[in-house]
Amino acid sequence: MHTIGIIGAGAWGTALATAVRRAGPEVILQAHEAEVAQAINTSRENASFLPSVTLDPGIHATQDIGETVQTDAVLLVAPAQFLRAVCEAAKPFWKPGTPAIICAKGIEQGSYKLMSDVVDETLGDLAPIAVLSGPTFAIEVARDMPTAVTLACVDEKLGQRLCENLSSRCFRPYYSYDVIGAQLGGAVKNVMAIACGIVQGRGMGDNARAALITRGLAEISRLGETLGADEHTLMGLSGLGDLTLTCNAMQSRNFSLGVQLGQGRSLDAILAERTSVTEGVFTAAAVTELARRLQVDMPICLAVDGVLNHGVDLDAIIKGLLSRPLNIE
Repeated sequence: MHTIGIIGAGAWGTALATAVRRAGPEVILQAHEAEVAQAINTSRENASFLPSVTLDPGIHATQDIGETVQTDAVLLVAPAQFLRAVCEAAKPFWKPGTPAIICAKGIEQGSYKLMSDVVDETLGDLAPIAVLSGPTFAIEVARDMPTAVTLACVDEKLGQRLCENLSSRCFRPYYSYDVIGAQLGGAVKNVMAIACGIVQGRGMGDNARAALITRGLAEISRLGETLGADEHTLMGLSGLGDLTLTCNAMQSRNFSLGVQLGQGRSLDAILAERTSVTEGVFTAAAVTELARRLQVDMPICLAVDGVLNHGVDLDAIIKGLLSRPLNIE
């Protein structure tokens, strides 16, 4: 693979551009904002979303989605709730057989579908699908710090080829066949990170956060079992690994949002200060409705959705979770 396209020049898309370039291929990076594309091409920096990182000359930014998908593979890094529109815009220019590598983490509102379903519905047979997920902070990837991720693809030969073309000394993709499991871990961990942030902001202690992470993983596993995910995937990088990272660090947009909620700030005030999308805010409602439809018990996700989207009192939510019946673990 000589050239790889990346749709989405936020922090994560830009960081992935640095990782891909280190692996060898040249990069076409599509930015929504004209000023971001111009800054990348002239100053070699994305100051809006990933400041203080010098970008290799082999990374070319554009607003043209058609140019971006005329490549050997395409990484889809647009926020989850915009992925359908992005794929519809890219479809007229997509070369048949070009892999679509989903890097967005979330569940679509309204349809309650995974990102692979969204891509399949929009691009169809044009694009074999893969999923890239795992414990990753954009700035650490951009700075070439050691990172391991899951790359899931039903087609093992293609999956292994993608791993080889994206890997470098410090960026290590591990192949998995489990596309469903790789997506679930990456999506629902954002909701759990908000919950853990609330625990941190409320000063409830490390014991409470550890318990929440563990019970959160149990919720993800129950949903995964219903949707046909491999339980081993959820114990790996894209499951437990991503959950652990996101629920324990202020670098996480979702965790830091939860901390501020726990300290008493309003959701509107927090979001008004942010330029990047906090995916867990959208995923909380989508995964809660999906769980309801599938009759899967996900009380933590339900609680976070209540706080974010239904004005439920935070202390009442915490009391409700602590009052649940004692069951067998």
